[in-house]
Amino acid sequence: MLTIVLIDDDPISTFVTEKLISKNVKEPCQFFKYQSARRALEEIDTINPNYLFLDLNMPEMTGWDFLDHFQPRDTDAQIYILSSSVDERDINKASQYQIVRDYLSKPLIKKYIKNIFN
Repeated sequence: MLTIVLIDDDPISTFVTEKLISKNVKEPCQFFKYQSARRALEEIDTINPNYLFLDLNMPEMTGWDFLDHFQPRDTDAQIYILSSSVDERDINKASQYQIVRDYLSKPLIKKYIKNIFN
């Protein structure tokens, strides 16, 4: 079973992402959804996700803050930024984080899912 963490303060975006992945990935998936990056950071080690989708613009703790504080232990989680920002500076900044696999623009589309999960 795939373990997937979705960190986004927008519940509609999280809902759409979860449904799209569930419909297009053959393997069973278990989702952990967080509207708070801080709370996700506190619990991430107990989850040990295969995939993590992270929004950048959130109150309290941004996606950038999450990446700065995230210390992966025994995880080989593939981390994808899923953001509505198409600002070139954000895309460039994301590429400076070794743990970030890719920068994807919202909403998640079938093509991205096929690339990620195949």
